[in-house]
Amino acid sequence: MGLFTKLRGPVFLKEDSEAERHLKELQLIQRTASGELKKEIDQDIRLVELGIYGEKQIRFELENSHIPMYVLHDLYLEHNGLSAQIDYLIVTKRHVFVVECKNLYGNIEITRNGDFVRTVNFGRYNKKEGIYSPVTQNQRHMELVKAIRGEAKKNLITRSLFERDFLRNYRSIVVLANSKTVLNDRYAPKEIRQQVIRVDRLADYIRKTDAEPGSESGFDKATLEIAQFFLEQNKQNAVDYTARYQNQMKMALSEEPYEEAKEILCPRCGAVMVLRKAGKGPNAGKPFYGCSKYPACRGIVNIQRQTE
Repeated sequence: MGLFTKLRGPVFLKEDSEAERHLKELQLIQRTASGELKKEIDQDIRLVELGIYGEKQIRFELENSHIPMYVLHDLYLEHNGLSAQIDYLIVTKRHVFVVECKNLYGNIEITRNGDFVRTVNFGRYNKKEGIYSPVTQNQRHMELVKAIRGEAKKNLITRSLFERDFLRNYRSIVVLANSKTVLNDRYAPKEIRQQVIRVDRLADYIRKTDAEPGSESGFDKATLEIAQFFLEQNKQNAVDYTARYQNQMKMALSEEPYEEAKEILCPRCGAVMVLRKAGKGPNAGKPFYGCSKYPACRGIVNIQRQTE
């Protein structure tokens, strides 16, 4: 408790982001892509950048909230074959907030049935389309958080109390990070309306939730322990974001088949190699493997083509 009472504002226990790694990998392979493949990669880069921008908007609001809390950014959790990428997990003296960030273009309407409809303006006309419910998405994250934390409670009584009070102590929030988005939730079910907010209301939402009657759950004694627990559960996401692009590039580079190793490491620094295409010189147009840490490392591995 003493550690927490010394806080005068938010403390970020985890700041890095898997999206940043994703973006760097896409930018590396973008250098040698062309045509329709390059357009596809450019679009993916744009989407990743939008996500990163949205998460930075949330970070700005948290940093300037002056609320004593511990913040974990971009947690990757796994449990019994299930996984979840949580944008932000916030631990205050009263609650744990599981935050899903959405940086969406257009205006969002939540219908009476809880469906999400986005309207995008294209000059003289508007386009309406349904989108996957971020509330449903975050509910799956909540279920995984509950399973991981509950399993750690070995005492049957404390586990029973945790499960009983879970929805009171752990809150799901969907944050719309685009400041231009208009949210129309007038007819939305109350339980959904309470979970979706604009980014400029995030700090106020946390304060009001912590001030709710019955929120004195004893979290002030365990706040740091809870934050550290989830930090220790964070896993390294081993997803290869560029695998599908590299296969497409291999086919586009040449119609001739050549043997490709499952994983090639840089002979200089040991990093994973990336499939590329020579742009100039005597080998112009030929594929090769270059170090993923280029330009810091300029290691290469030439591809030996099969000959009849």
